[in-house]
Amino acid sequence: MRSYAITLMASAFVLGACGGGDNTATTDSSMAAAPAADTAMVAAPAGTAMPITGQTIEVHMIGDEKGYRYEPNEITLKAGDGIKFVMVSGAPHNVAFDPATLPANVASQLTANMPDQIAPLSSPMFLNPDESYTISFAGVAPGTYDFHCTPHLAMGMTGKITVQ
Repeated sequence: MRSYAITLMASAFVLGACGGGDNTATTDSSMAAAPAADTAMVAAPAGTAMPITGQTIEVHMIGDEKGYRYEPNEITLKAGDGIKFVMVSGAPHNVAFDPATLPANVASQLTANMPDQIAPLSSPMFLNPDESYTISFAGVAPGTYDFHCTPHLAMGMTGKITVQ
């Protein structure tokens, strides 16, 4: 219960901070695949941003009469793949990982692979349909990692990413 209260307070702060200012929106903050002669996975020091070298899976962020959710909410991918989160409805949405639940090396690599964070391991908020955010999972150790939408965590907007 305490966790929900903290999440709700953080959400209220983020939403309050969103008021006013520049209303221009970026339609894609991403770690797009960089052209390379060799597409093999090359190890980089932890904390160094790594481009997508495999496929990119699209996940929709939705809020409607059926509730708040990611579709799909369970994703399996290989290290080197990426996920493109697309805002569909029910704004604001974001994608965030709880740093306390991640191994240090995973948190470090995800931090490097997530551009324009508004908080540790938290994407910007998206308000308009078709805004998107792409995260590279290059260099992320195999495992299963939970993610959530900060404003809608208490409403069950969560998911799991399994990196093989």
